[in-house]
Amino acid sequence: MDTTRRYCEVADLAESTDDLRAIRHHLHQHPELAYEERETAGLVAKKLEEWGYAVTTGVGRTGVVGTLKVGDGPRSIGIRADMDALPILEQTGLPYASRHHGKMHACGHDGHTTMLLGAARHLAQTRNFSGTVHLYFQPAEEHGIDSGALSMIKDGLFERFPCDAVFGLHNHPGAPAGTMLFRRGPLQAAGDNVYITVKGNGGHAARPHLTVDPVVVASSIVMALQTVVARNVEPTQPAVVTVGVLQAGTANNVIPGTARLELSVRSFSAQVRALLKSRITELVQQQAASYGAEVEIDYLMGYPVVINSDRETDFAIAVAQELLGTDRVVPHTDLLMGSEDFAYMLQARPGCFLRLGNGVGADGCMVHNPGYDFNDSNLPVGAAYWARLVERFLAQP
Repeated sequence: MDTTRRYCEVADLAESTDDLRAIRHHLHQHPELAYEERETAGLVAKKLEEWGYAVTTGVGRTGVVGTLKVGDGPRSIGIRADMDALPILEQTGLPYASRHHGKMHACGHDGHTTMLLGAARHLAQTRNFSGTVHLYFQPAEEHGIDSGALSMIKDGLFERFPCDAVFGLHNHPGAPAGTMLFRRGPLQAAGDNVYITVKGNGGHAARPHLTVDPVVVASSIVMALQTVVARNVEPTQPAVVTVGVLQAGTANNVIPGTARLELSVRSFSAQVRALLKSRITELVQQQAASYGAEVEIDYLMGYPVVINSDRETDFAIAVAQELLGTDRVVPHTDLLMGSEDFAYMLQARPGCFLRLGNGVGADGCMVHNPGYDFNDSNLPVGAAYWARLVERFLAQP
């Protein structure tokens, strides 16, 4: 590190905290679902233009990229924040709760967007770097399939706005606010979705012998699926198979003709991912056949594994330790079973995805929960971290 040069500190964002909180609360009140983030994108673009960034909208449909070049440094860096909300009815009772019924920032993307805007303003005001910074405000992280990261990449993100490395973060309920968690290599799981329709032969509940009961078939499939991880996956390899939906029938005296199951499948290696697909498909087909039923399986491969590159992760850890001290930085956190479409960006460029503690206990409500809220104390921390990361990265030879 160049000890003669001063880099961004959290205290440098103190005067901006009220403004950042106001932005975050506005975004929280006006959540927009995947590929509907027009008002959010408009706010982001307006702010960036006011601060002197070259702004490109409509990247990957509703994404925004802000570019700021200072000096003649040859290096470039990309920082990503996601913008979309979830189809959840908010139950926080907050004065700035969602005004859009059935839509909610239940994952903290309002905070992610605001922190990057805070860094954007600081970088534009201080210009304490030499090189190019691209700020990627991404839509549709929650989409699951046809995600915003993939859409931006297909729209030429890294050709039009190239970077030597790319960085992103997500808030992390369960860890103290203001702490940062890192991990080299795999961090978050690949996430696949499986949709199963069991086709039986419905009839009267009093005459089950004249039917092929899809409820029984579906129940057998659910139980059999519990053996896939327990008996087919090597015990040292993490994997999860969850049946999140089981639907059948509308009346207790009618055996329905069909049943539907929906699965979430998580893994950390290509080999285990392929094994899970093979075993789940075979098991479902054979269980159905054993009862005389038919089955349709739609197996959708979702986000890949988030894999952080070693060099960029070590650099990101060092910057966090400089900014926060070693006691507020976890260099080797646990694997996380949640998936994240930033994985696509890390397939295209070296970089690091990190986690920012959002609180513990009563302050640490899990994401995707109607009672969740982003912790505003993180706003100056995250903004200062992104600003310092850019300054340090673009000060390197």
